[in-house]
Amino acid sequence: MLTRRRFALASAATLMLAPRARAATPGYVVPDRFLPQMVRIKPSFAPGQIFIVTRLHYLYFVTEPGQAMRYGIGVGKEGLAFQGQAVIQVKKKWPTWRPTDEMIERDPRHYGKYKDNTDAMPGGPGNPLGARAMYLFQNGRDTYFRIHGTIEPQSIGRSVSSGCIRMINEHVMDLYERVPIGTVVNVI
Repeated sequence: MLTRRRFALASAATLMLAPRARAATPGYVVPDRFLPQMVRIKPSFAPGQIFIVTRLHYLYFVTEPGQAMRYGIGVGKEGLAFQGQAVIQVKKKWPTWRPTDEMIERDPRHYGKYKDNTDAMPGGPGNPLGARAMYLFQNGRDTYFRIHGTIEPQSIGRSVSSGCIRMINEHVMDLYERVPIGTVVNVI
């Protein structure tokens, strides 16, 4: 049940997070609708789960029955977006990144240097996965889809990625701390 104290704490956390997110991405202002905020949801959604509605560009982390923290996201291009249920089985801070074989095949001009090798870009501020990544698995197998930060904040609210769920770095850092390994993720 939502108590005054929990509501006040969640509201304060959201208000503190919003100015940081705006200040951390020079030259780009995140639209208010994509800033983290507590919202009401159907009470049937289980606390501790993540629901992603790709057509609306929102990720919901259910904090308790009828309440969720909502974040704005960027999602996969038409035909590349993940749908279904998965589980977060790996979490990494400042992850390394390597394009998938499918990405290399689709765009050899951009990713050709990764063909026929195992090179990976080290984690850091220039890495496409951003500050944090949560790896989605189905039946114990890596889907190669991630919930991760981005170095392209203007992609939030758009369908432009190769399938992963993108978040503002400060927002993914907040979510990363909230969700444990084993968190169920439903993407519709």
